[in-house]
Amino acid sequence: MRRAAKVVEGLSDLERWRSAVEAAGDVVYEWDLVADRIVWGGKAAALFAVEESHLPAGGEAYHDRINPEDLPRRLRALTDHLSADEPFDCEYRVRDDSGDFQWVHDRGAVERGPNGTPVRLIGTLRGVTQRKQHESRLEYLANFDDLTGHYNKLRLREALDHALANALRFQRTGAFVVVGVDALYKINTAYGYEVGDKVLVEVGRRLDRCLRAADVVGRLGGDRFGVVLASCPAGEAQAAAERILQAVRQGPFETQSGPVHIAVSAGVVVFPQHSKTAVDVMTKGEGALLAAKTAGRDCVSVYCLSEAQRDDFRASMTIGEEVKQALRDDRLLLAFQPVVEAKSHRVSWYECLLRMRDPSGELVPAGKFIPIVEQLGLMRSIDRHVLDLAVADLVAHPDVTLAINISGLTAADRSWLRALVGHLRGRPDVARRLIVEITETAALHDIEDSARFVATVRDLGCKVAIDDFGAGYTTFRHLKALTVDIVKIDGSFIRHIRESAENQLFVRNLLSLARAFNLSTVAECVEDGDAASYLSEEGLDFLQGWHFGKPVLSPDWHSSGLTGGDNWGEPDGSALRYMQAAT
Repeated sequence: MRRAAKVVEGLSDLERWRSAVEAAGDVVYEWDLVADRIVWGGKAAALFAVEESHLPAGGEAYHDRINPEDLPRRLRALTDHLSADEPFDCEYRVRDDSGDFQWVHDRGAVERGPNGTPVRLIGTLRGVTQRKQHESRLEYLANFDDLTGHYNKLRLREALDHALANALRFQRTGAFVVVGVDALYKINTAYGYEVGDKVLVEVGRRLDRCLRAADVVGRLGGDRFGVVLASCPAGEAQAAAERILQAVRQGPFETQSGPVHIAVSAGVVVFPQHSKTAVDVMTKGEGALLAAKTAGRDCVSVYCLSEAQRDDFRASMTIGEEVKQALRDDRLLLAFQPVVEAKSHRVSWYECLLRMRDPSGELVPAGKFIPIVEQLGLMRSIDRHVLDLAVADLVAHPDVTLAINISGLTAADRSWLRALVGHLRGRPDVARRLIVEITETAALHDIEDSARFVATVRDLGCKVAIDDFGAGYTTFRHLKALTVDIVKIDGSFIRHIRESAENQLFVRNLLSLARAFNLSTVAECVEDGDAASYLSEEGLDFLQGWHFGKPVLSPDWHSSGLTGGDNWGEPDGSALRYMQAAT
Protein backbone atom coordinates (compact mmCIF):
# COMPACT_ATOMS: atom_id res chain seq x y z
CA MET A 1 0.00 0.00 0.00
CA ARG A 2 2.81 2.43 0.85
CA ARG A 3 4.54 1.76 -2.47
CA ALA A 4 1.23 2.30 -4.36
CA ALA A 5 0.69 5.55 -2.50
CA LYS A 6 4.17 6.73 -3.41
CA VAL A 7 3.55 5.89 -7.07
CA VAL A 8 0.34 7.93 -7.04
CA GLU A 9 2.11 10.81 -5.33
CA GLY A 10 4.76 10.69 -8.03
CA LEU A 11 2.31 11.09 -10.87
CA SER A 12 2.11 14.43 -12.61
CA ASP A 13 -1.20 16.30 -12.84
CA LEU A 14 -1.44 15.29 -16.50
CA GLU A 15 -0.90 11.63 -15.70
CA ARG A 16 -3.49 11.75 -12.92
CA TRP A 17 -5.92 13.36 -15.35
CA ARG A 18 -5.31 10.68 -17.96
CA SER A 19 -5.67 7.89 -15.38
CA ALA A 20 -8.96 9.31 -14.12
CA VAL A 21 -10.34 9.64 -17.64
CA GLU A 22 -9.39 6.09 -18.58
CA ALA A 23 -10.79 4.71 -15.32
CA ALA A 24 -14.12 6.41 -16.02
CA GLY A 25 -14.15 5.04 -19.55
CA ASP A 26 -14.48 8.55 -20.98
CA VAL A 27 -12.67 10.08 -23.93
CA VAL A 28 -11.59 13.70 -24.11
CA TYR A 29 -10.90 15.66 -27.24
CA GLU A 30 -9.52 19.03 -28.24
CA TRP A 31 -10.81 20.33 -31.55
CA ASP A 32 -8.76 23.16 -33.04
CA LEU A 33 -11.51 25.00 -34.95
CA VAL A 34 -9.05 27.15 -36.90
CA ALA A 35 -6.81 24.33 -38.17
CA ASP A 36 -9.64 21.74 -38.06
CA ARG A 37 -7.52 19.29 -36.11
CA ILE A 38 -8.73 16.95 -33.33
CA VAL A 39 -6.44 15.56 -30.61
CA TRP A 40 -7.91 12.59 -28.73
CA GLY A 41 -7.23 11.61 -25.12
CA GLY A 42 -8.21 8.37 -23.39
CA LYS A 43 -9.18 5.12 -25.08
CA ALA A 44 -10.85 6.70 -28.09
CA ALA A 45 -10.12 3.79 -30.41
CA ALA A 46 -11.85 1.37 -28.01
CA LEU A 47 -14.84 3.68 -27.62
CA PHE A 48 -15.35 3.95 -31.38
CA ALA A 49 -14.30 0.32 -32.02
CA VAL A 50 -11.80 1.43 -34.68
CA GLU A 51 -8.08 1.08 -35.30
CA GLU A 52 -5.95 3.78 -33.72
CA SER A 53 -4.89 4.96 -37.17
CA HIS A 54 -8.55 5.35 -38.18
CA LEU A 55 -9.42 7.92 -35.53
CA PRO A 56 -10.80 11.00 -37.28
CA ALA A 57 -8.19 13.77 -37.34
CA GLY A 58 -10.55 16.65 -38.08
CA GLY A 59 -14.12 17.81 -37.71
CA GLU A 60 -15.13 16.91 -41.26
CA ALA A 61 -13.72 13.40 -40.94
CA TYR A 62 -15.49 12.97 -37.61
CA HIS A 63 -18.79 14.14 -39.06
CA ASP A 64 -18.44 11.57 -41.84
CA ARG A 65 -18.60 8.87 -39.15
CA ILE A 66 -21.72 10.26 -37.44
CA ASN A 67 -25.02 8.63 -38.40
CA PRO A 68 -26.67 10.87 -41.07
CA GLU A 69 -29.90 10.85 -39.02
CA ASP A 70 -28.05 12.24 -35.99
CA LEU A 71 -25.63 14.66 -37.64
CA PRO A 72 -28.11 17.55 -37.91
CA ARG A 73 -28.73 17.29 -34.16
CA ARG A 74 -25.01 17.64 -33.36
CA LEU A 75 -24.55 20.49 -35.83
CA ARG A 76 -27.54 22.32 -34.37
CA ALA A 77 -26.19 21.86 -30.84
CA LEU A 78 -22.79 23.20 -31.98
CA THR A 79 -24.34 26.21 -33.71
CA ASP A 80 -26.44 27.07 -30.65
CA HIS A 81 -23.38 26.76 -28.41
CA LEU A 82 -21.05 28.82 -30.61
CA SER A 83 -23.55 31.56 -31.42
CA ALA A 84 -25.70 31.81 -28.29
CA ASP A 85 -23.60 30.12 -25.58
CA GLU A 86 -26.22 27.39 -25.16
CA PRO A 87 -24.85 24.29 -23.37
CA PHE A 88 -23.29 21.83 -25.80
CA ASP A 89 -24.77 18.47 -24.77
CA CYS A 90 -26.09 15.86 -27.18
CA GLU A 91 -26.18 12.16 -27.97
CA TYR A 92 -25.65 10.54 -31.36
CA ARG A 93 -24.34 7.44 -33.12
CA VAL A 94 -20.81 7.04 -34.54
CA ARG A 95 -19.93 4.36 -37.12
CA ASP A 96 -17.16 1.91 -36.23
CA ASP A 97 -14.90 -0.01 -38.62
CA SER A 98 -17.38 -2.90 -38.90
CA GLY A 99 -20.16 -0.59 -40.06
CA ASP A 100 -22.11 -0.76 -36.80
CA PHE A 101 -22.99 2.35 -34.83
CA GLN A 102 -21.99 3.16 -31.26
CA TRP A 103 -23.95 5.66 -29.17
CA VAL A 104 -21.95 8.46 -27.48
CA HIS A 105 -22.84 11.28 -25.12
CA ASP A 106 -20.96 14.44 -26.20
CA ARG A 107 -20.45 17.42 -23.86
CA GLY A 108 -18.09 20.32 -24.36
CA ALA A 109 -17.32 24.03 -24.12
CA VAL A 110 -15.78 26.47 -26.59
CA GLU A 111 -12.71 28.58 -25.95
CA ARG A 112 -12.62 31.98 -27.64
CA GLY A 113 -9.75 34.14 -28.83
CA PRO A 114 -9.05 37.75 -27.78
CA ASN A 115 -11.61 39.04 -30.28
CA GLY A 116 -14.31 36.61 -29.13
CA THR A 117 -13.92 34.25 -32.10
CA PRO A 118 -14.27 30.52 -31.26
CA VAL A 119 -10.84 28.91 -31.59
CA ARG A 120 -11.07 25.62 -29.74
CA LEU A 121 -13.72 23.16 -28.53
CA ILE A 122 -12.78 20.95 -25.61
CA GLY A 123 -15.17 18.13 -24.78
CA THR A 124 -15.72 14.65 -23.42
CA LEU A 125 -17.36 11.61 -24.96
CA ARG A 126 -18.92 8.77 -23.02
CA GLY A 127 -20.15 5.52 -24.54
CA VAL A 128 -23.87 5.04 -23.86
CA THR A 129 -24.69 2.21 -26.27
CA GLN A 130 -25.86 -0.19 -23.55
CA ARG A 131 -28.08 2.45 -21.96
CA LYS A 132 -29.60 3.33 -25.32
CA GLN A 133 -30.26 -0.33 -26.06
CA HIS A 134 -31.94 -0.70 -22.68
CA GLU A 135 -34.07 2.41 -23.26
CA SER A 136 -35.00 1.15 -26.70
CA ARG A 137 -35.99 -2.18 -25.20
CA LEU A 138 -38.20 -0.53 -22.58
CA GLU A 139 -39.83 1.64 -25.23
CA TYR A 140 -40.45 -1.43 -27.36
CA LEU A 141 -42.05 -3.34 -24.50
CA ALA A 142 -44.30 -0.37 -23.73
CA ASN A 143 -45.78 -0.61 -27.21
CA PHE A 144 -45.32 -4.11 -28.57
CA ASP A 145 -45.92 -7.68 -27.50
CA ASP A 146 -42.58 -9.27 -26.67
CA LEU A 147 -43.46 -12.65 -28.17
CA THR A 148 -45.14 -11.83 -31.49
CA GLY A 149 -43.88 -8.31 -32.19
CA HIS A 150 -47.40 -7.00 -32.73
CA TYR A 151 -49.01 -4.13 -30.82
CA ASN A 152 -49.67 -4.91 -27.18
CA LYS A 153 -53.11 -4.51 -25.64
CA LEU A 154 -52.59 -0.85 -24.73
CA ARG A 155 -51.44 0.22 -28.20
CA LEU A 156 -54.18 -1.86 -29.82
CA ARG A 157 -56.77 -0.02 -27.74
CA GLU A 158 -55.24 3.30 -28.82
CA ALA A 159 -55.51 2.22 -32.47
CA LEU A 160 -59.13 1.24 -31.89
CA ASP A 161 -59.82 4.61 -30.25
CA HIS A 162 -58.39 6.34 -33.33
CA ALA A 163 -60.47 4.19 -35.71
CA LEU A 164 -63.62 4.90 -33.67
CA ALA A 165 -62.98 8.65 -33.71
CA ASN A 166 -62.56 8.62 -37.50
CA ALA A 167 -65.66 6.47 -37.94
CA LEU A 168 -67.76 8.91 -35.91
CA ARG A 169 -66.27 11.98 -37.55
CA PHE A 170 -66.55 10.84 -41.17
CA GLN A 171 -69.64 8.61 -40.71
CA ARG A 172 -67.83 5.45 -41.71
CA THR A 173 -68.11 1.87 -40.53
CA GLY A 174 -65.32 -0.21 -39.06
CA ALA A 175 -64.98 -3.51 -37.27
CA PHE A 176 -62.98 -5.17 -34.54
CA VAL A 177 -62.17 -8.86 -34.73
CA VAL A 178 -61.05 -10.93 -31.75
CA VAL A 179 -59.18 -14.06 -32.89
CA GLY A 180 -58.66 -16.90 -30.42
CA VAL A 181 -56.50 -19.99 -30.92
CA ASP A 182 -58.67 -23.02 -30.24
CA ALA A 183 -57.47 -25.35 -27.47
CA LEU A 184 -54.01 -23.82 -27.18
CA TYR A 185 -53.74 -25.34 -23.72
CA LYS A 186 -53.70 -28.80 -25.32
CA ILE A 187 -50.68 -27.86 -27.42
CA ASN A 188 -48.93 -26.46 -24.34
CA THR A 189 -49.68 -29.65 -22.41
CA ALA A 190 -48.71 -32.04 -25.20
CA TYR A 191 -45.62 -30.30 -26.58
CA GLY A 192 -44.65 -27.62 -24.04
CA TYR A 193 -44.98 -23.86 -23.90
CA GLU A 194 -42.17 -23.27 -26.40
CA VAL A 195 -44.23 -24.97 -29.11
CA GLY A 196 -47.32 -23.03 -28.00
CA ASP A 197 -45.37 -19.78 -28.30
CA LYS A 198 -44.18 -20.81 -31.78
CA VAL A 199 -47.81 -21.37 -32.80
CA LEU A 200 -48.80 -17.92 -31.55
CA VAL A 201 -45.98 -16.29 -33.50
CA GLU A 202 -47.02 -18.09 -36.70
CA VAL A 203 -50.69 -17.17 -36.20
CA GLY A 204 -49.61 -13.54 -35.99
CA ARG A 205 -47.66 -13.87 -39.23
CA ARG A 206 -50.60 -15.41 -41.05
CA LEU A 207 -52.82 -12.60 -39.80
CA ASP A 208 -50.41 -10.08 -41.32
CA ARG A 209 -50.40 -11.88 -44.67
CA CYS A 210 -54.18 -12.19 -45.08
CA LEU A 211 -55.18 -8.66 -44.02
CA ARG A 212 -54.88 -5.23 -45.61
CA ALA A 213 -51.78 -3.12 -44.99
CA ALA A 214 -53.88 -0.51 -43.16
CA ASP A 215 -55.40 -3.05 -40.75
CA VAL A 216 -53.90 -3.11 -37.25
CA VAL A 217 -53.06 -6.39 -35.52
CA GLY A 218 -52.28 -6.67 -31.82
CA ARG A 219 -52.10 -9.31 -29.13
CA LEU A 220 -54.76 -9.06 -26.45
CA GLY A 221 -52.97 -11.59 -24.26
CA GLY A 222 -52.88 -15.34 -23.80
CA ASP A 223 -54.29 -17.06 -26.88
CA ARG A 224 -56.08 -14.02 -28.34
CA PHE A 225 -55.32 -11.45 -31.01
CA GLY A 226 -57.26 -8.33 -31.93
CA VAL A 227 -57.63 -6.82 -35.40
CA VAL A 228 -58.82 -3.27 -36.11
CA LEU A 229 -60.48 -3.02 -39.53
CA ALA A 230 -60.89 0.71 -40.21
CA SER A 231 -63.26 1.79 -43.01
CA CYS A 232 -64.73 -1.69 -43.35
CA PRO A 233 -68.45 -2.26 -44.15
CA ALA A 234 -70.26 -4.76 -41.94
CA GLY A 235 -70.50 -7.39 -44.65
CA GLU A 236 -66.82 -7.22 -45.49
CA ALA A 237 -65.88 -7.55 -41.82
CA GLN A 238 -67.27 -11.07 -41.64
CA ALA A 239 -65.53 -11.93 -44.92
CA ALA A 240 -62.22 -10.66 -43.46
CA ALA A 241 -62.73 -12.88 -40.40
CA GLU A 242 -63.42 -15.86 -42.67
CA ARG A 243 -60.15 -15.16 -44.51
CA ILE A 244 -58.33 -15.31 -41.19
CA LEU A 245 -59.79 -18.73 -40.44
CA GLN A 246 -58.91 -19.93 -43.93
CA ALA A 247 -55.33 -18.67 -43.61
CA VAL A 248 -54.89 -20.76 -40.46
CA ARG A 249 -56.47 -23.81 -42.13
CA GLN A 250 -54.09 -23.64 -45.10
CA GLY A 251 -51.58 -25.99 -43.57
CA PRO A 252 -49.88 -27.19 -40.39
CA PHE A 253 -47.60 -25.03 -38.31
CA GLU A 254 -43.98 -26.15 -38.39
CA THR A 255 -42.50 -26.34 -34.88
CA GLN A 256 -39.46 -27.90 -33.23
CA SER A 257 -41.70 -30.85 -32.31
CA GLY A 258 -42.94 -31.33 -35.86
CA PRO A 259 -46.02 -30.06 -37.74
CA VAL A 260 -48.97 -28.99 -35.57
CA HIS A 261 -52.51 -28.54 -36.89
CA ILE A 262 -54.59 -25.85 -35.21
CA ALA A 263 -57.77 -23.84 -35.75
CA VAL A 264 -58.93 -20.43 -34.60
CA SER A 265 -62.30 -18.87 -33.81
CA ALA A 266 -63.23 -15.24 -34.40
CA GLY A 267 -65.69 -12.76 -32.91
CA VAL A 268 -66.64 -9.65 -34.90
CA VAL A 269 -68.20 -6.43 -33.65
CA VAL A 270 -69.08 -3.55 -35.98
CA PHE A 271 -68.54 0.03 -34.84
CA PRO A 272 -69.85 2.63 -34.24
CA GLN A 273 -73.17 0.84 -34.85
CA HIS A 274 -72.88 -1.36 -31.75
CA SER A 275 -70.50 0.67 -29.62
CA LYS A 276 -68.77 4.02 -29.45
CA THR A 277 -65.98 3.27 -26.94
CA ALA A 278 -62.89 1.12 -27.42
CA VAL A 279 -63.36 -0.71 -24.12
CA ASP A 280 -66.93 -1.64 -24.98
CA VAL A 281 -65.94 -2.74 -28.50
CA MET A 282 -63.27 -5.02 -27.04
CA THR A 283 -65.70 -6.44 -24.48
CA LYS A 284 -68.32 -7.19 -27.11
CA GLY A 285 -65.67 -8.68 -29.38
CA GLU A 286 -64.66 -11.04 -26.57
CA GLY A 287 -68.32 -11.96 -26.15
CA ALA A 288 -68.64 -12.70 -29.86
CA LEU A 289 -65.51 -14.88 -29.69
CA LEU A 290 -67.01 -16.81 -26.78
CA ALA A 291 -70.15 -17.36 -28.87
CA ALA A 292 -68.00 -18.73 -31.71
CA LYS A 293 -66.23 -21.15 -29.37
CA THR A 294 -69.56 -22.21 -27.85
CA ALA A 295 -70.89 -22.89 -31.37
CA GLY A 296 -68.17 -25.49 -31.93
CA ARG A 297 -64.97 -23.49 -32.61
CA ASP A 298 -63.29 -22.90 -35.97
CA CYS A 299 -66.05 -20.47 -36.94
CA VAL A 300 -67.00 -16.77 -36.96
CA SER A 301 -69.60 -15.14 -34.73
CA VAL A 302 -70.82 -11.57 -35.40
CA TYR A 303 -72.08 -9.53 -32.48
CA CYS A 304 -75.70 -8.44 -32.94
CA LEU A 305 -78.58 -7.24 -30.78
CA SER A 306 -82.06 -8.73 -30.61
CA GLU A 307 -85.02 -6.46 -29.87
CA ALA A 308 -85.03 -7.61 -26.26
CA GLN A 309 -81.31 -6.92 -26.05
CA ARG A 310 -81.90 -3.46 -27.51
CA ASP A 311 -84.46 -2.74 -24.77
CA ASP A 312 -81.98 -3.95 -22.14
CA PHE A 313 -79.28 -1.80 -23.72
CA ARG A 314 -81.49 1.29 -23.59
CA ALA A 315 -82.23 0.56 -19.92
CA SER A 316 -78.51 0.15 -19.31
CA MET A 317 -77.79 3.51 -20.93
CA THR A 318 -80.34 5.11 -18.60
CA ILE A 319 -78.70 3.57 -15.54
CA GLY A 320 -75.32 4.62 -16.87
CA GLU A 321 -76.46 8.23 -17.06
CA GLU A 322 -77.82 7.99 -13.50
CA VAL A 323 -74.43 6.73 -12.28
CA LYS A 324 -72.64 9.55 -14.10
CA GLN A 325 -74.93 12.08 -12.46
CA ALA A 326 -74.47 10.44 -9.06
CA LEU A 327 -70.71 10.70 -9.54
CA ARG A 328 -71.03 14.41 -10.31
CA ASP A 329 -73.35 14.94 -7.33
CA ASP A 330 -71.11 12.96 -4.96
CA ARG A 331 -73.88 10.41 -4.32
CA LEU A 332 -71.67 7.33 -4.58
CA LEU A 333 -71.13 6.10 -1.04
CA LEU A 334 -69.17 3.37 0.71
CA ALA A 335 -70.73 1.02 3.27
CA PHE A 336 -68.38 -0.87 5.58
CA GLN A 337 -68.50 -4.51 6.69
CA PRO A 338 -66.13 -5.82 9.39
CA VAL A 339 -63.48 -8.47 8.80
CA VAL A 340 -62.30 -10.23 11.95
CA GLU A 341 -59.40 -12.36 13.08
CA ALA A 342 -60.37 -16.02 12.86
CA LYS A 343 -59.18 -16.92 16.36
CA SER A 344 -60.13 -13.92 18.48
CA HIS A 345 -62.97 -12.47 16.36
CA ARG A 346 -61.38 -9.09 16.90
CA VAL A 347 -62.19 -6.62 14.12
CA SER A 348 -59.16 -6.20 11.90
CA TRP A 349 -60.45 -4.15 9.00
CA TYR A 350 -63.57 -3.26 7.07
CA GLU A 351 -64.48 -4.06 3.51
CA CYS A 352 -66.24 -1.20 1.78
CA LEU A 353 -69.24 -2.02 -0.41
CA LEU A 354 -70.25 0.54 -3.02
CA ARG A 355 -73.69 2.13 -2.75
CA MET A 356 -75.46 4.82 -4.78
CA ARG A 357 -78.00 7.19 -3.28
CA ASP A 358 -80.72 7.93 -5.83
CA PRO A 359 -82.31 11.40 -6.15
CA SER A 360 -85.08 10.38 -3.72
CA GLY A 361 -82.53 9.46 -1.07
CA GLU A 362 -82.88 5.67 -1.35
CA LEU A 363 -79.71 3.54 -1.34
CA VAL A 364 -79.05 1.40 -4.40
CA PRO A 365 -76.76 -1.64 -3.91
CA ALA A 366 -73.80 -2.01 -6.25
CA GLY A 367 -75.20 -5.19 -7.78
CA LYS A 368 -77.91 -3.09 -9.43
CA PHE A 369 -75.52 -0.84 -11.36
CA ILE A 370 -71.91 -2.10 -11.32
CA PRO A 371 -72.41 -4.77 -14.05
CA ILE A 372 -73.93 -2.11 -16.31
CA VAL A 373 -71.19 0.37 -15.44
CA GLU A 374 -68.59 -2.21 -16.47
CA GLN A 375 -70.35 -2.83 -19.79
CA LEU A 376 -70.46 0.90 -20.53
CA GLY A 377 -66.78 1.40 -19.75
CA LEU A 378 -67.36 3.67 -16.75
CA MET A 379 -65.43 1.65 -14.18
CA ARG A 380 -62.31 3.76 -14.54
CA SER A 381 -64.20 6.82 -13.31
CA ILE A 382 -65.71 4.84 -10.44
CA ASP A 383 -62.36 3.32 -9.45
CA ARG A 384 -60.67 6.72 -9.62
CA HIS A 385 -63.38 8.19 -7.38
CA VAL A 386 -62.91 5.38 -4.85
CA LEU A 387 -59.13 5.91 -4.92
CA ASP A 388 -59.61 9.60 -4.12
CA LEU A 389 -61.96 8.75 -1.23
CA ALA A 390 -59.61 6.11 0.15
CA VAL A 391 -56.53 8.33 0.12
CA ALA A 392 -58.48 11.15 1.74
CA ASP A 393 -59.47 8.79 4.57
CA LEU A 394 -55.91 7.50 4.88
CA VAL A 395 -54.65 11.03 5.36
CA ALA A 396 -57.45 11.88 7.83
CA HIS A 397 -57.07 8.65 9.83
CA PRO A 398 -53.35 7.80 10.22
CA ASP A 399 -54.10 4.72 12.36
CA VAL A 400 -56.05 2.81 9.71
CA THR A 401 -55.19 0.77 6.62
CA LEU A 402 -57.57 0.99 3.68
CA ALA A 403 -57.99 -1.23 0.65
CA ILE A 404 -59.74 -0.61 -2.64
CA ASN A 405 -61.01 -3.20 -5.07
CA ILE A 406 -60.52 -2.23 -8.70
CA SER A 407 -61.87 -3.69 -11.92
CA GLY A 408 -59.83 -5.68 -14.42
CA LEU A 409 -60.02 -2.78 -16.89
CA THR A 410 -58.54 -0.37 -14.37
CA ALA A 411 -55.68 -2.80 -13.69
CA ALA A 412 -54.53 -2.16 -17.26
CA ASP A 413 -55.14 1.60 -17.11
CA ARG A 414 -51.94 3.62 -16.83
CA SER A 415 -53.82 6.82 -15.98
CA TRP A 416 -55.13 5.16 -12.80
CA LEU A 417 -51.60 4.09 -11.90
CA ARG A 418 -50.38 7.66 -12.51
CA ALA A 419 -53.11 8.91 -10.18
CA LEU A 420 -52.01 6.37 -7.56
CA VAL A 421 -48.39 7.51 -7.88
CA GLY A 422 -49.49 11.14 -7.63
CA HIS A 423 -51.43 10.44 -4.42
CA LEU A 424 -48.59 8.48 -2.81
CA ARG A 425 -45.60 10.57 -3.91
CA GLY A 426 -43.75 11.62 -0.75
CA ARG A 427 -46.24 9.75 1.47
CA PRO A 428 -44.71 6.36 2.36
CA ASP A 429 -46.85 6.24 5.50
CA VAL A 430 -49.96 6.37 3.30
CA ALA A 431 -48.65 3.87 0.75
CA ARG A 432 -47.98 1.13 3.29
CA ARG A 433 -51.54 1.55 4.63
CA LEU A 434 -53.18 1.02 1.24
CA ILE A 435 -54.18 -2.37 -0.19
CA VAL A 436 -55.28 -2.76 -3.80
CA GLU A 437 -57.55 -5.69 -4.63
CA ILE A 438 -58.08 -7.24 -8.05
CA THR A 439 -60.47 -10.12 -8.70
CA GLU A 440 -58.94 -13.47 -9.57
CA THR A 441 -60.82 -13.75 -12.87
CA ALA A 442 -59.50 -10.36 -13.96
CA ALA A 443 -55.97 -11.25 -12.86
CA LEU A 444 -56.00 -14.48 -14.85
CA HIS A 445 -57.49 -12.86 -17.97
CA ASP A 446 -54.07 -11.51 -18.90
CA ILE A 447 -51.51 -12.85 -16.44
CA GLU A 448 -48.62 -10.85 -17.92
CA ASP A 449 -50.39 -7.48 -17.64
CA SER A 450 -51.65 -8.37 -14.17
CA ALA A 451 -48.16 -9.33 -13.00
CA ARG A 452 -46.78 -5.98 -14.18
CA PHE A 453 -49.64 -4.15 -12.45
CA VAL A 454 -49.10 -6.03 -9.17
CA ALA A 455 -45.35 -5.38 -9.28
CA THR A 456 -45.88 -1.65 -9.87
CA VAL A 457 -48.36 -1.31 -7.00
CA ARG A 458 -46.14 -3.26 -4.59
CA ASP A 459 -43.09 -1.20 -5.61
CA LEU A 460 -44.99 1.86 -4.41
CA GLY A 461 -45.21 0.27 -0.96
CA CYS A 462 -48.83 -0.95 -1.11
CA LYS A 463 -50.11 -4.48 -0.54
CA VAL A 464 -52.05 -6.39 -3.18
CA ALA A 465 -54.86 -8.89 -2.64
CA ILE A 466 -56.69 -11.33 -4.91
CA ASP A 467 -60.46 -11.31 -4.40
CA ASP A 468 -62.80 -14.24 -5.21
CA PHE A 469 -59.86 -16.63 -4.84
CA GLY A 470 -60.81 -20.01 -6.30
CA ALA A 471 -63.29 -18.71 -8.87
CA GLY A 472 -60.59 -18.68 -11.57
CA TYR A 473 -58.66 -21.79 -10.50
CA THR A 474 -55.34 -20.13 -9.84
CA THR A 475 -52.28 -22.37 -10.18
CA PHE A 476 -48.89 -22.28 -8.44
CA ARG A 477 -47.48 -20.70 -11.61
CA HIS A 478 -50.06 -17.91 -11.49
CA LEU A 479 -49.44 -17.08 -7.83
CA LYS A 480 -45.69 -17.11 -8.41
CA ALA A 481 -46.10 -14.65 -11.28
CA LEU A 482 -48.47 -12.33 -9.40
CA THR A 483 -46.62 -12.16 -6.04
CA VAL A 484 -49.62 -10.85 -4.08
CA ASP A 485 -49.91 -10.55 -0.29
CA ILE A 486 -53.47 -11.64 0.55
CA VAL A 487 -56.10 -13.95 -0.94
CA LYS A 488 -59.85 -13.86 -0.20
CA ILE A 489 -61.52 -17.23 -0.75
CA ASP A 490 -64.65 -16.88 -2.85
CA GLY A 491 -67.87 -17.00 -0.82
CA SER A 492 -69.39 -19.72 -2.99
CA PHE A 493 -67.00 -22.19 -1.31
CA ILE A 494 -67.76 -20.91 2.20
CA ARG A 495 -71.58 -20.99 2.21
CA HIS A 496 -72.90 -24.26 3.69
CA ILE A 497 -69.33 -25.48 4.13
CA ARG A 498 -70.36 -27.70 7.06
CA GLU A 499 -72.75 -29.64 4.79
CA SER A 500 -70.56 -29.80 1.67
CA ALA A 501 -67.65 -32.24 1.65
CA GLU A 502 -66.64 -30.93 -1.79
CA ASN A 503 -66.40 -27.34 -0.53
CA GLN A 504 -64.39 -28.51 2.46
CA LEU A 505 -61.91 -30.30 0.21
CA PHE A 506 -61.71 -27.31 -2.13
CA VAL A 507 -61.07 -24.86 0.72
CA ARG A 508 -58.30 -27.11 2.09
CA ASN A 509 -56.66 -27.17 -1.36
CA LEU A 510 -56.90 -23.39 -1.65
CA LEU A 511 -55.41 -22.99 1.82
CA SER A 512 -52.51 -25.26 0.88
CA LEU A 513 -51.90 -23.18 -2.23
CA ALA A 514 -51.96 -19.93 -0.23
CA ARG A 515 -49.71 -21.32 2.53
CA ALA A 516 -47.16 -22.45 -0.04
CA PHE A 517 -46.63 -18.76 -0.83
CA ASN A 518 -47.02 -17.51 2.76
CA LEU A 519 -50.17 -15.54 1.91
CA SER A 520 -52.78 -14.34 4.41
CA THR A 521 -56.23 -15.84 3.83
CA VAL A 522 -59.72 -14.43 4.24
CA ALA A 523 -63.00 -16.39 4.13
CA GLU A 524 -65.96 -14.43 2.76
CA CYS A 525 -69.69 -14.99 3.39
CA VAL A 526 -69.38 -16.48 6.89
CA GLU A 527 -73.03 -16.59 7.94
CA ASP A 528 -73.06 -18.45 11.27
CA GLY A 529 -70.93 -19.37 14.27
CA ASP A 530 -70.67 -23.02 13.28
CA ALA A 531 -69.00 -22.11 9.97
CA ALA A 532 -66.77 -19.60 11.76
CA SER A 533 -65.53 -22.25 14.20
CA TYR A 534 -64.85 -24.73 11.42
CA LEU A 535 -62.92 -22.22 9.31
CA SER A 536 -60.88 -21.11 12.30
CA GLU A 537 -59.93 -24.71 13.02
CA GLU A 538 -58.93 -25.19 9.36
CA GLY A 539 -56.44 -22.35 9.71
CA LEU A 540 -58.08 -19.36 7.98
CA ASP A 541 -56.51 -16.09 9.10
CA PHE A 542 -59.53 -13.78 8.77
CA LEU A 543 -63.31 -14.15 8.49
CA GLN A 544 -66.00 -11.92 7.00
CA GLY A 545 -69.80 -12.20 6.79
CA TRP A 546 -73.10 -11.22 8.31
CA HIS A 547 -72.32 -13.29 11.38
CA PHE A 548 -69.84 -10.59 12.35
CA GLY A 549 -71.73 -7.55 11.09
CA LYS A 550 -73.73 -6.11 8.23
CA PRO A 551 -72.44 -3.26 6.06
CA VAL A 552 -72.96 0.18 7.59
CA LEU A 553 -72.39 3.62 6.11
CA SER A 554 -70.72 5.17 9.17
CA PRO A 555 -68.77 2.66 11.28
CA ASP A 556 -67.27 3.85 14.52
CA TRP A 557 -63.63 3.07 13.81
CA HIS A 558 -62.49 4.30 17.24
CA SER A 559 -64.71 1.91 19.19
CA SER A 560 -64.14 -1.13 16.95
CA GLY A 561 -61.08 -2.30 18.84
CA LEU A 562 -58.64 -1.28 16.14
CA THR A 563 -55.07 -0.50 17.05
CA GLY A 564 -52.01 0.59 15.17
CA GLY A 565 -50.69 -3.00 14.96
CA ASP A 566 -50.49 -4.98 11.74
CA ASN A 567 -52.46 -8.22 11.80
CA TRP A 568 -50.48 -10.06 9.14
CA GLY A 569 -47.16 -9.94 10.86
CA GLU A 570 -45.34 -6.88 9.56
CA PRO A 571 -44.05 -4.17 11.90
CA ASP A 572 -45.66 -1.21 10.19
CA GLY A 573 -49.21 -0.25 9.23
CA SER A 574 -52.50 -1.05 10.92
CA ALA A 575 -55.15 -3.65 10.24
CA LEU A 576 -57.96 -1.60 8.72
CA ARG A 577 -58.74 -2.09 5.04
CA TYR A 578 -61.17 -0.17 2.99
CA MET A 579 -62.48 -1.78 -0.21
CA GLN A 580 -64.90 -0.96 -2.94
CA ALA A 581 -66.71 -4.14 -3.98
CA ALA A 582 -69.12 -4.70 -6.86
CA THR A 583 -71.60 -6.66 -4.77
